[in-house]
Amino acid sequence: MVNKIGIVSLSSGILGEDFIRHEINIGIERLTEYGMEIVFLPNALKGLDFIKENPQKRAEDLIDAFKEDSIDMILCAIGGDDAYRLLPYLFENDALKNVVRQKIFLGFSDTTMNHFMLHKLGIKTFYGQAFLPDVCELSKEMLPYTKQYFEELITTGKIKEIRPSHVWYQEREDFSENAVGISMNSYVNDGFELLSGSAVFEGKILGGCLESIYDMFDHSRYKDTVSTCRKYNLFPSLEEWKGKILLLETSEEKPVPDLFRKMIRVLKNYGIFEVISGLLIGKPQNETYFKEYKEILLEEIGKKDLPIVYNVNIGHATPRCIIPFGVHSKVDVNRQVIEFFYDDEDEINEKTI
Repeated sequence: MVNKIGIVSLSSGILGEDFIRHEINIGIERLTEYGMEIVFLPNALKGLDFIKENPQKRAEDLIDAFKEDSIDMILCAIGGDDAYRLLPYLFENDALKNVVRQKIFLGFSDTTMNHFMLHKLGIKTFYGQAFLPDVCELSKEMLPYTKQYFEELITTGKIKEIRPSHVWYQEREDFSENAVGISMNSYVNDGFELLSGSAVFEGKILGGCLESIYDMFDHSRYKDTVSTCRKYNLFPSLEEWKGKILLLETSEEKPVPDLFRKMIRVLKNYGIFEVISGLLIGKPQNETYFKEYKEILLEEIGKKDLPIVYNVNIGHATPRCIIPFGVHSKVDVNRQVIEFFYDDEDEINEKTI
């Protein structure tokens, strides 16, 4: 069981702003009920402006979280949009490599960049939830489906399998104290949907937020994303992608279909769909462009033998499961399950189990 959680702000510094203090208090209370010690790394609560202006301090927090033996789990505060800026401070002089060790790392959204950084160093990570959007959820308790996977991770150090949620939620727009205890509207969820290819396939999963991955190929958001990510070889080579399963999910920005197509086409031109064993696609937030994204995936990829599984409860649509990266997995759409198989080398953190 996880005894101590270290919370880091690797992208946005919103955790340090007074207007969300009520959310943080909810999250602290929930984690405390599990009997865990909670520590905010030194810069995690310094606010939006400080975090934006000091990527090196964010990097220092991540390094310190790995160095500190007593921290069993590193939990990201939330996403953001510029985690790529940590690259020089983590990879020059092997700063992260010299301290990194296998322990639980959980985050999603722009944290995709950090997952790829840790993947470069051979660290297995967990994608799908974060402190502020999940543990601090304003409903009377964590969303049941989300809570199920979070509890499995903190008590066993693993995720054994994921299945579809029975419901999905319309995202809340009010995060003020007035919204505390108010539930979100829920709707029936249809489960995993096979768009093409075999219903059963295997491989190790890697991926994340499509917009963050696109930033590694396009400098529209920041002028140095492509050059910085290339300098440190952040996106794996096609050889490294062979046999893997690619996970993609879209953010709260809800990219319009033309942009979604452009992002998928960039990956297509890279050649990734020629070498992976399958593709997992997260449910779009609020099911915005749900049908359009499906059509684009089939039109752009065009490989009828490539398994594409749609509507996975991961990423920016609630509720969220947790998917381990770097662990052998088996997708079975007929049985509506994705199973994960751990060997001796895949033990995530023996200290926490």
